[in-house]
Amino acid sequence: MQQKTFVRMSGLGGQGVVTAAHILGFAAVRSGHYSTVNPFFGAEKRLAPAESYVRISSEPINERGEVLFPDIIMIMHPHVITLGKCYTMPFFDGLQKKGKIIINSPEALPLDASNRTRLAELDAHVFYIPATQVAVDVAGTELSTNVAMLGGFLAVTDMITDKGMEEALMDRFGGGKFVASGTTAALDDILKSKFTKLAQLIEKNMDVIKRAKSAIWEYAL
Repeated sequence: MQQKTFVRMSGLGGQGVVTAAHILGFAAVRSGHYSTVNPFFGAEKRLAPAESYVRISSEPINERGEVLFPDIIMIMHPHVITLGKCYTMPFFDGLQKKGKIIINSPEALPLDASNRTRLAELDAHVFYIPATQVAVDVAGTELSTNVAMLGGFLAVTDMITDKGMEEALMDRFGGGKFVASGTTAALDDILKSKFTKLAQLIEKNMDVIKRAKSAIWEYAL
């Protein structure tokens, strides 16, 4: 039986949305699946809307480009919702029935009644995770927020293994550099500069994932 998960990540420039998608795609392959990754962003500047799309499947994938009907939506910053900094409105547009939403926020955001009603009709599962706080507490830098969000992904799905995620981090930061943009490459270099050795970067970010998996909680619609 085919297993598949289509993911849409929405965040702001400088948060590592592109990097997170790349790591997740690698982790899917290292976990024995097929995957495709597509970033999408406009002006390459901090705090501008940014999205990435990841398709994961137990069978070869022929689709490319934007994920219009995601199974999982990952919201990297509350402003995607509260300030509408998103290419997709409402932020959960296209979410599949029984889909999951993972939101980076230490507390529930004020969703309006119509959005809550629609999410309830979809039988959606909304999760919150204090990803930025976890990143700062464990890794000592907000640049690991995207990794904390990936920990949230691991907590609500079963397609990616911890070992696959660790190997993906090694691929991203220890092997050949995947460059989607100049900003993405610069952020990778800044993150690596926070740690004295690659082994420390991997260890700390795996600790971030572990903490994130225990920090996520589901919001009752």
